[in-house]
Amino acid sequence: MIRLIIAAFGVLAFSTAASAADRELTPAEAKARELYAKAISIKTVKGEGKVPELAAYLAGELKAAGFSDEDIEIMPIGETAGLGVRYRGDGSSGKKPVLFLAHMDVVSAKREDWEHDPFTLREEDGYFLGRGTADNKYGVVNLTQAFMRLKQEGFTPDRDLVLLFSGDEETDMDSTRMLAFDRKDWSDAEFALNSDAGGGAYLEDGSALPYLMQAAEKTYATFSVTARNKGGHSSRPRPDNAIYDLASALLKIEDYVFPVMSNEITRASARADGELIGGDIGDALIKFADNPKNKKAIKIIRASEDYSNILSTTCVATMLDAGHAENALPQSATATVNCRIFPGVEVEDVRQTLIEVIENDALEVALTDDIFVASPISEVRDDVVAALRAAIEPRYPGIDVVPAMSAGGTDGMHFRRAGVPTYGVGAGFVPVGAEINAHGLDEKIPAASFYAGLDHWILLIKALASPAGEGEEG
Repeated sequence: MIRLIIAAFGVLAFSTAASAADRELTPAEAKARELYAKAISIKTVKGEGKVPELAAYLAGELKAAGFSDEDIEIMPIGETAGLGVRYRGDGSSGKKPVLFLAHMDVVSAKREDWEHDPFTLREEDGYFLGRGTADNKYGVVNLTQAFMRLKQEGFTPDRDLVLLFSGDEETDMDSTRMLAFDRKDWSDAEFALNSDAGGGAYLEDGSALPYLMQAAEKTYATFSVTARNKGGHSSRPRPDNAIYDLASALLKIEDYVFPVMSNEITRASARADGELIGGDIGDALIKFADNPKNKKAIKIIRASEDYSNILSTTCVATMLDAGHAENALPQSATATVNCRIFPGVEVEDVRQTLIEVIENDALEVALTDDIFVASPISEVRDDVVAALRAAIEPRYPGIDVVPAMSAGGTDGMHFRRAGVPTYGVGAGFVPVGAEINAHGLDEKIPAASFYAGLDHWILLIKALASPAGEGEEG
C-alpha cells in the first residue's frame, strides 16, 4: 500500500502531521485499536516463529464475533502459517467467492535502532508508530474488524467472502504459494482484493489526489552472475581474471536497456500522473500514454528517476563477492543482480537476456531461488472500481480512481499467477510526501487515517456482495 503511494506522489512533498480528532473513541474504533496494539506486539519476523500466535489470536477474536470453528483454519508451513476465514454467503448471486488478502509477518526491527520498542504500538504527534503499522498489520486488523462487525450486525453476503492472511510475504512467500496454489479449497475465487497495495494521498488542504488501484505489479527475481578460473599467486598475473571478467559483464548489464513495454494499466497511470505533475515529464507521460512508441517521450521518461521504471523490466547489480586472499588471484567472482520484471515477462526469458548481453559463455547466470514468478496484469473490473468508489467517496467525494502498476511485489503476484485476478484496494490514505518509513525506522501511519478507514472494507463488501434488494448500507 504505502510503497505504491509514496513512489507515485513523493515528488509533491510538504511538511505536515495529520492528527486524530481529540474525542472519545467509538466502540468499533476502540476495538480496532485494541486489535492493532496486540498485532503490533507479536513479533512476527522471520526466525521468531510468532506468526501462528498472531493467527491464533485473530482466530479467537473472529470466533468470539460469531464465526464457527469449521469456517476458520490455521495452516502451518514451516515456522510460519496462513490463516483462512470463510464468511458464508446465501449463494443468491451464484458467483464464486471473493478473497481478501493481507500478510501477518513484518520485516525485522532492532530495538537498539529505535527510540522506542518497535513492537509496542504508540501514538505520537498524530501518528501510530511501530513495526507493521503500515506494512501490513493495518490491513490485517482492518479486514479482521470489518468481518467481525459485519458478522455481529447480522449481514449475510450473496456469496462467500474469504480472508486469506499469509505469514511470510516479506521473505520466502512459502505460505503465500501454499494458499494460492495448494489450498484451492480456500483460494478458488472470482477475484481477490489485496489490502497490501493501492491507496490514496491527501494534500495540506484535506483534498485527495487520485486513488491508485493496483492492478499489476512488477515481479522480483535475483540472479547470481559468476566468473571462475584456476586463480594462482598474485605475483604471476594471468591473462584471464575472474574479477575483470565479472566487471566487464556488469558494465554490459549496466548499459543494456530492456525493450519498452506498456499495458492498459501503465498507460492509464502515466496519463493520470502526467496530468497531475505537469511540466516536461508530465507532458512526456501523457504523450507516452497516447503513443507508447513516442521516442522523444520515452527518452524524457527514461531520464526520470521517479518514472523510468514504468517503461520496462530493469536489472541492476546490488552486491559483490570476489576473491579469497589479497595475495591470490581470484578463483571466483560473483555479483548479485536484482531484476524487477514487467508483468507477463517470464523469469527465464530475463535470465536468457542477461546471458546474451554478457556475451561470455564462461560466466554462469543463475536464479538464486524459485520464489518469484511472472505475473500477468489483472483486467480492470467495473464492479471492483464501483465498489471501491463506494468505499472511499464518504471520505473524499469525487475522488478519481486510477489503475496502477507497482514496482515491487506483493502476495498478489502469486494469486494472479494462480488465475485469480487481484486488485490492490487498501484503505490507507497518507499525507503527500509523508515519511511513512515502511520497513524502516519509526514506521508509522496517521492515526486519523487509521480510524477514518475502518468503514472502508465494510462499504466495499456491501457494494460487492449485498443480496439483491439491499442497499450499500445493508
